[in-house]
Amino acid sequence: MSDSTREVPRAAHLELVSGVHLLHPEDAVLEAMLTGWARQQLGGRGLQPKTISDRRKMIEQFRDFTNEYPWHWAAADIDEWMASLVMQHNRSKATLRAYQGAVGLFMDYLLNPVYGWVEICLERFDTHPTPILHDGNRREHLVDYEGDADRRPMTREECQLFFDHIDERVERAVKRGRKGALTAYRDSTVFKTIYGWGLRASEASGLDLVDLYRNAKAPQFGRFGMMHVRKAKGTKGSGPRRRNVASIMPWAVESLEDYVVNIRPRYGFPSHPALWLTERGGRLRVREIEDRFALYRDELKLPEELTPHCLRHSYVTHNIEDGVDPKFIQDQVGHLYASTTALYTAVSDDFANTMMLKAIDLAFGNDPGPRALERSER
Repeated sequence: MSDSTREVPRAAHLELVSGVHLLHPEDAVLEAMLTGWARQQLGGRGLQPKTISDRRKMIEQFRDFTNEYPWHWAAADIDEWMASLVMQHNRSKATLRAYQGAVGLFMDYLLNPVYGWVEICLERFDTHPTPILHDGNRREHLVDYEGDADRRPMTREECQLFFDHIDERVERAVKRGRKGALTAYRDSTVFKTIYGWGLRASEASGLDLVDLYRNAKAPQFGRFGMMHVRKAKGTKGSGPRRRNVASIMPWAVESLEDYVVNIRPRYGFPSHPALWLTERGGRLRVREIEDRFALYRDELKLPEELTPHCLRHSYVTHNIEDGVDPKFIQDQVGHLYASTTALYTAVSDDFANTMMLKAIDLAFGNDPGPRALERSER
């Protein structure tokens, strides 16, 4: 440790008692880190004691969550903590920002060579703190809905009820020769497409006919094997990103093909590029998609918190429940980070119980077959 470091108040060696054998060195070093950080904030920044105390509590919460000391923390720990705060504790955007801010300031203090904590950790534990916050896992990049717990996946039953309701509206309108039949049919296909390809409403609105094309790996879907999403959400400071989404739900492909071949031409605007048209020949806008969803939701008396985005959440959750590779789903929905996809996932109790029983079977080295059969016969 350099002489200049030894002269700095709140440096590591000043917070630790020199020459004393520590019974629990990890706990002692962590306490010294927190004490030194508190003094730095009080003396160097002039913060109020309550602010300093609140920040310490946030660090202690993170420590309890990871069950690790700061010199073992990793970026993945922040991802998992943020996911837990959102999905299990319904923390708000402001809370997430405060927690990350506290962790960021604490890590800045530990990594500042002036205070010597890196050298202390290397000397005592053969490792040292490393940066765990970066542009990719800070609050603004975590999730689309960022802690809004109401925007949940729709259950399979809710999805089926919703789609059946719109289809029944189409049938009634056709039988009665009503003008709204085209609109109802379009709406039915829009929402099935959002669910069937895991889209945002804005991404669905921006689709053009040319964005549908063949996938050599899935020739059975014809020209509907792949969807090119040009209006995908971009990262902070960048424009929209693009991605290709593979078709994986045959019934959704069938619905979309029927609309493109038999319904869309009836709107009478063959040169318009948009996939979804209005009766006046314009592109269907996001607000219109949201309003139409709310209309059908309210007719069914479903919970008011449900929005079109919940269908995207359902796509993630239901595919995970069906055993689809989470990394594939992450790429399908355009998430840069697995932690974001995890936040979209809220598996059903039945699925969770099934996974638990499988885990127990594996843990005890049992053949799950007979036990599964026994459970099914109860």
